[in-house]
Amino acid sequence: MNGRRPFVLYTAMAFGYAFLYLPILAVIVYSFNESRMVTVWGGFSTRWYGELLQNRQILDAAQRSLLIATVTASFAVAFGTLAGLALARFGRFRGRGVLGLVTSAPLVMPEVILGLSSLLLFVSLQGLIGWPERRGMTTITIAHITFCICYVTVIVRSRLVQMDQALEEAAMDLGARPWKVFFVITLPLIAPALIAGWLLAFTLSLDDLVVASFTSGPGSSTLPMLIYSKVKLGVTPEINALATIIIVLIATAVTIAGIVMHRSAARANR
Repeated sequence: MNGRRPFVLYTAMAFGYAFLYLPILAVIVYSFNESRMVTVWGGFSTRWYGELLQNRQILDAAQRSLLIATVTASFAVAFGTLAGLALARFGRFRGRGVLGLVTSAPLVMPEVILGLSSLLLFVSLQGLIGWPERRGMTTITIAHITFCICYVTVIVRSRLVQMDQALEEAAMDLGARPWKVFFVITLPLIAPALIAGWLLAFTLSLDDLVVASFTSGPGSSTLPMLIYSKVKLGVTPEINALATIIIVLIATAVTIAGIVMHRSAARANR
């Protein structure tokens, strides 16, 4: 019986990974399909990549999404790091419970509620102070930053809790000021968490459809919104080619980040 357990476990894992990754592999394979019919193989061809690069609508949406995701991830890491530092290092202070609730609520809040609340906020602000004049990239970015901060906060806070505070205390005993301790000691040690938080926030922003649909306006459609609108009319090989490019870029970024985090952890252990 004991010998059967590993076999059953490995079989279940194999089916699980196949269920997750075989559809992705199929998308990559059919992006090189000559036929316009997505499910009918018509021979190997790269024509859809050429047509994708000539499609200004998709390229503009991709550029818009990448810009929003980059800005969102950067601001989310900045604010999330400050929130994580406050929750992990400042002990009990007035407003700690509220801060913890605010930074954790979006983790369990449905995206429909987040998108609707963001829309109502921007509409109310427009009526009160006249800003924003219209919904677009700015409103999408603000909404994405709002729900991405909590993910970065959780990651940074967990890293700070696990970190040995004796290193920071030793630096302060030797005369280092708090800001220098943070930049010289704390920041390098939590760098892997910051990288992981940035990548997670970037991916969440790039992938978001629901919140962006509520907070966008005319001429500000993101890539997921454009893909969704096209998929409703039927998947085209151009979408497969676009998905393949995104998969390759994300896989490359995750691999590079993994290497950097592994080297940082190795240096910290030494």
